Amino acid sequence: MTPVRRSAISLAASAVLGMAIASAAAPAAIAAPSPTPSTVLPSGLYGTGDPTYDGVWRQSLALLAQDTVGVKPAAKAVAWLTGQQCDSGGFPSYRADAAKACDAKLPLDSNATAAAVQALAALGGQDATVKKTAGWLKSVQNADGGWGYNPGGASDANSTSIVIGALAAAGEKPEAVKSKGGKTPYDALLTFAKPCGGKDGGAFVFQLKSPGMVADSTAAAVVGAHGKGLAVTAGAKDAKGTVCEKATTVEGAAHNGAAYLATALARTGHLNTAPMPGAADPTKKPDFGNTADAIVALSAQGLGDQAKKPMEWLQQNSAAWAKASGPAAYAQLILAAHATGADPKSFGGTDLVAGLNATGPAPESTTGQSASAADKKKDSDSGIGVWWIVGAFFVASVGAGILLSGRKKNQQR
Repeated sequence: MTPVRRSAISLAASAVLGMAIASAAAPAAIAAPSPTPSTVLPSGLYGTGDPTYDGVWRQSLALLAQDTVGVKPAAKAVAWLTGQQCDSGGFPSYRADAAKACDAKLPLDSNATAAAVQALAALGGQDATVKKTAGWLKSVQNADGGWGYNPGGASDANSTSIVIGALAAAGEKPEAVKSKGGKTPYDALLTFAKPCGGKDGGAFVFQLKSPGMVADSTAAAVVGAHGKGLAVTAGAKDAKGTVCEKATTVEGAAHNGAAYLATALARTGHLNTAPMPGAADPTKKPDFGNTADAIVALSAQGLGDQAKKPMEWLQQNSAAWAKASGPAAYAQLILAAHATGADPKSFGGTDLVAGLNATGPAPESTTGQSASAADKKKDSDSGIGVWWIVGAFFVASVGAGILLSGRKKNQQR
């Protein structure tokens, strides 16, 4: 997502992260997009903040979250998203003029692309777009079996995980998608798993040489290891509980990752985010987005009991964060509710669905089918089964630069 998840960051921080994409994640010949010069936004777009770095991401999450609660989005909202696709099949983070062909220097975003696939596959009726986009994702798979934020960038746990979810949503079998070197996405994902014991034992790091915000990458990887995407339902109960064990398979690593998250959440009921470099306030702050993603991961792993305390905390404390942060934040909370069976229309006294709907064009219907019925209908219609520019960045050791946790996007108003 990444992601996606996530602590809202200032527009200034977003700009810094955007520039970092070009230097740290994208090939040297590709420049990051320029911030949108105009404040006039497309009528089909969710949110009112500058979409330069998260337009496709927040739109995709909004549409996907609406689908889980039976809301049929406005046709122009769906059309805006499909219109962002480039001829290659990939999506950029955002392009202001969709009437023109994508500039060759416009960086394509694997995370935004993967989120778009999941949203469009869930909505149904977008078979051609979904198939073309899945083809592009497969064409930019790295030799190690994984994906980076931009094509050509080193693989990371977040990007690899959200692409797994996209491939599954597009009807592909992720385990059968192999690189030229014969590696699968799960081969790549397993390389990011830390052994038990020591600092962050059992977690998944963002990249081997650049650990990043491990709660973020771990939540993404646990879900990806199960072949699932951003919208998940509870998995079978994990009888192993929260004991970290030696893992040689991606399934075992997923258990350990979920155990790491459960232990981290058990302390206070929520995760924290460190202050941005140079911030005046050095104290850690609650990380609403990462907490929501961790809840989704625990549910996917079958550790629903361990998700109860953080879900209660989220219900009691997240309303102001969602209102200030915008559509992607609302969507994250709805997806957490969906994963645990909570009611997103009565989430600690807040109607998340109404809040999300208010950030974009009026939906065509707000009293649609239940999610399960809608899933069956979409399967029939399309034949397809059903993760802030990252809310965390840090200055790493020499050569690492500023890292972007691919799944996380800045949630703009």
